[in-house]
Amino acid sequence: MKIVVLDGYTLCPGDLDMGALRELGEVAFYDRTPQEEIAQRIGDAPVVLTNKARITREVMDACPRMQYIGVLATGYNVVDIPAAKERGIVVTNVPAYSTQAVAQHTMALLLASMSRVSEYDARVKQGAWSASPDFCFYAGPMEEVAGKTLGIVGFGHIGQAVARAALGLDMRVIVHTRTPKTGFEQVKFVTMDELLASSDVITLHCPLTEKTQGLIGSEAIARMKDGVRVINTARGPLVNEGAMAEALLCGKVACYMADVLSAEPPSPDNPLLSAPNTILTPHVAWAPRQTRARLEEIAVGNVRAFLEGAPRNVVSL
Repeated sequence: MKIVVLDGYTLCPGDLDMGALRELGEVAFYDRTPQEEIAQRIGDAPVVLTNKARITREVMDACPRMQYIGVLATGYNVVDIPAAKERGIVVTNVPAYSTQAVAQHTMALLLASMSRVSEYDARVKQGAWSASPDFCFYAGPMEEVAGKTLGIVGFGHIGQAVARAALGLDMRVIVHTRTPKTGFEQVKFVTMDELLASSDVITLHCPLTEKTQGLIGSEAIARMKDGVRVINTARGPLVNEGAMAEALLCGKVACYMADVLSAEPPSPDNPLLSAPNTILTPHVAWAPRQTRARLEEIAVGNVRAFLEGAPRNVVSL
């Protein structure tokens, strides 16, 4: 069985053993594949694994022997699902593998903003502490998270994990979601308007859809508290980046913390790269080694289940 991995570098930059996948067949592993070379590299392979390389209708037409597409992520918008269904191609994803890692990164961004960790570290290494007449010095105001209101937009696995972490830090947690969950007595479920108006910190954990694209734009920002902090570890296009940059410049938003941007890698002229009071990381919330190892294990298990005739984690329309 020939298996093609189109863009495996982000999953395995050299620190994971892909032996379990190689046990299932002849593996052609590519770090990256340009869009124009996808069909050629797939060729007659029946099994294809992809992360960001797009499997379009045209690619499927050019590769008629393709039977299975395994997405190395939870989101599967890189695959033309209707076209795959028409052709009987099984498409799977890897759900819920990164819950704890993304929740951890979300809280790391919040704590870095509140405690100004990077600024203090830089000043210490620049000699400010050595030159201080006191046992400590102040490089900027810090704030406690305890007592602050955290507004969570979206309440799937990651949103729930963030809520538990925030409650552990004595934050007040409010949530806007289409489907309120039971078992969260300390969480208040609210409308989006109430969340925008009441939150000291807003964190996004909803999927990117036609309805949520640009969810946080100029109108939503205007309804927020002055000095609000906003975190986005979900999808870049949830936020209108021009509007956010303007809000940072005028001080309406005290800090924007994001692990995702609208285009990745970002254009050098992305307004957030030069805006004040941002903390930006390069889409790595999902990427601790343990998390990627879990992703690999589930993805290989998906392939094995397909080959055994009992596919799992199948994406449906």
